[in-house]
Amino acid sequence: MRPSDQFVGHSSQSHEPFRFVKKREISKMTGLSGDTLKKYRLSGILCEDIHWIRVNSKVVLYNVPLIMDWLQNINDPQAHHRAIEAYQAMLLSSKKARRN
Repeated sequence: MRPSDQFVGHSSQSHEPFRFVKKREISKMTGLSGDTLKKYRLSGILCEDIHWIRVNSKVVLYNVPLIMDWLQNINDPQAHHRAIEAYQAMLLSSKKARRN
């Protein structure tokens, strides 16, 4: 199995903060077509490195918790922005280095 075929993150449960899936699975979960997802990516509705990541030139993975939150809060952008901030705060790259 190639790394791009696996889920990235802690587990395959949808409530985990770091679950990424391919287009086919997020389409099944949301009911959005692959073409609609691509349109949302290209138009900036879904933001790179937030809602989706590009693994290589052929593989795009979608952030399950944030896509689902975006759909739930589609009419409340402030609520979704809070979810984005919470997600970013959990990233290891956002942690300050500890000094000895």
